[in-house]
Amino acid sequence: MTSKEIRTAFFNFFQSKQHQLVKSAPIVVKDDPTLLFTNAGMNQFKEYFLGNKSSKFPRIVDTQKCLRVSGKHNDLEEVGVDTYHHTMFEMLGNWSFGDFFKAEMIPWAWEFLTEELKLDKDRLYVTVFEGDK
Repeated sequence: MTSKEIRTAFFNFFQSKQHQLVKSAPIVVKDDPTLLFTNAGMNQFKEYFLGNKSSKFPRIVDTQKCLRVSGKHNDLEEVGVDTYHHTMFEMLGNWSFGDFFKAEMIPWAWEFLTEELKLDKDRLYVTVFEGDK
């Protein structure tokens, strides 16, 4: 599959689960003095996670353009060293703002990977963290 096909499949899958498709936020952050660039898919939803705002939609799916060139998530030093670090990339995301949690999401993730993307379930490894820290 191409990246475009994966992106489309991801959007379609989560829209079938009543997620609203929203646009990527700008890569240059304007209203957050703690960030110069969007470096993670959750940045545009920060105010929802902090409880400062409520989302218009309880479920969202998106792709977020991200740039990691400084700070904790600095991939700039790794570009060219390996085959998977890039400074700019798109991060696919699906979000719930108080609407569902792990009991719904874990089976959906498995369904997307094994039924939509047709990944061989025998080649996937699942791990569980059973602690609270």
